[in-house]
Amino acid sequence: MAFLFVLVAIFILFYINKLTNALCVQKEIPEDRQPKVFRTINVLITILLISSYVDILLSSQR
Repeated sequence: MAFLFVLVAIFILFYINKLTNALCVQKEIPEDRQPKVFRTINVLITILLISSYVDILLSSQR
C-alpha cells in the first residue's frame, strides 16, 4: 500500500509542477518570483499528501 501511495504521490507532484509552470507562463509571473511560487505550492501539496497518507494509515488500523 505504501509503495503504491508513493508512486501516486510522485505522479501528483510532477503533474502539479507541470500545472504550476503553465500558470507561471499564462500569468507572466517574473522569473525571480517563480521559485517562490513553486516552493509554496510544493510545500502545500506535500503537506496534503502526508496528511492523506497518515489518514489512510490510521483508518486502516481500525
